[in-house]
Amino acid sequence: MSTLSQADEDDESEITGRYKILEKIGEGTYGTVYKASCRQTGETVAIKKISILYEEDGVPSTALREIALLKDLSHINVVQLKDVCSSRSNLHLVFECLDMDLRVYLKRHGAMKGSLLRSAAFQCFLGIEFCHARRVLHRDLKPQNVLIDIKTMRLVLADFGLARSFNVPLKVYTHEVVTLWYRAPEILLGQEKYGLSTDIWSLGCIVAEMATSQALFTGDSEIDTIFRIFRVLGTPDEDSWPGISKLRDFKLSFPKWQDTDFADVREAAGPRFGEDGVDVLRQCLRYNLVDRPSAKRLLRHSFFEEIMGSSPEARMAVSGQFL
Repeated sequence: MSTLSQADEDDESEITGRYKILEKIGEGTYGTVYKASCRQTGETVAIKKISILYEEDGVPSTALREIALLKDLSHINVVQLKDVCSSRSNLHLVFECLDMDLRVYLKRHGAMKGSLLRSAAFQCFLGIEFCHARRVLHRDLKPQNVLIDIKTMRLVLADFGLARSFNVPLKVYTHEVVTLWYRAPEILLGQEKYGLSTDIWSLGCIVAEMATSQALFTGDSEIDTIFRIFRVLGTPDEDSWPGISKLRDFKLSFPKWQDTDFADVREAAGPRFGEDGVDVLRQCLRYNLVDRPSAKRLLRHSFFEEIMGSSPEARMAVSGQFL
């Protein structure tokens, strides 16, 4: 078990006075995450500790962006930012604490099936639809950033450090976003103008992984990932993706593969995934980003009929009446 050091505690009396640090539960590029309990209420929380000691401009822009965006994103399927504390050397973001992320869940429990799969996918699309309706692009959707409450099987989208508000028409954004396996082909091939459909591609990859417990495009480099995409979806051309030949990293000499129509996913997921499930992937993983449907449209897909039919809350959410 790893807790805050004595030196940290001396500098961070505000955070340690309000929260009891229990253990370190994660670490990444943008900070360390601790499990803690609120001294006043006993509630278990997750605290993201971000160092600001060596930042030339103070608080990192990723942290400021995450705080600003999450203040405006109050939804059952978006992680809740509960508190913000700061010390001389660190910034602390206090979040609701869930049991595990989707990656860990799939490793422990295997692929999701039937109603559980439909509910999990539906919640992911609900969360991102809420974000998109409020002009927020996540940009880093992956199983590690989908958190799960095991008792209720509520899913929430988390880690908005790379998220940003967007304008219409779409602006030029940074190239290096989204973990490689979930990165849309337009980004992999060097396109700089992109938008909401980037998140839709990532969610398509996540749904496939939910159904099979295996990542769909496990490339170890950008070109390897591109070729893995081509092997599943077929190598695109100007007919399937107008303008592709003008993208910086596309080569006419790329190998020509045929579309498999998700044959490997069908085999791994089994018959309960069904043609409707395959069509969700087909819709999300379209090459031409303008052809990918919105999250709002995907929530009305026949794959989710069971959810819509059994849950008045789901119907209200899709109609925009329930947040």
